Parts: sequence; structure tokens; C-alpha cells
Amino acid sequence: MKKRIEIIPLALKKIAQRKVPLSWIKETINSPDQIARGYMDRVVRQRKYIVGDKEMLLRVVAEENEDSFIVITAYLTSRMERYRREK
Repeated sequence: MKKRIEIIPLALKKIAQRKVPLSWIKETINSPDQIARGYMDRVVRQRKYIVGDKEMLLRVVAEENEDSFIVITAYLTSRMERYRREK
């Protein structure tokens, strides 16, 4: 069963300001390259994207429960070495 994705209003505002497509948010939650633990038991799902000619990492911070992901924030970063764990 696929979990429902909810995005809190403040996160929607920040995502729009950062020009992150909502389709990328959903894709990153459903098919992440990597999953990390965040602060306060939040989950951080990460996926690489090409923006212009640059490789960027999309980090989606969410609270996860049995049936949904509640997106707290999401942002693109070029500092992949800081966040990615190599397998």
C-alpha cells in the first residue's frame, strides 16, 4: 500500500520559493536513492537530480506514520558529500 503524502502549508511555501517541482517531492518519497534519519525521529529521503548542468541532491524531510508521510520541508543542495552515505 502506498502511503499518502501530505505537505504542511509552510513547506509548500518554501518548496515554491525554492522552485522544487512537486513531482520531484513525490518521486523522492516513493523512490529515494537513500533514506537517512533526521532530527526528532524525522526521516530524510534523498534523490539526485540534474538542475541546469549541475548535479543536485533533493532532501525531503518528513514525519512518517503508518499510512502517510507529512512533509516538513524539502530543499536542493549541491553539497552531496555532506549528506550522502556511499554504499
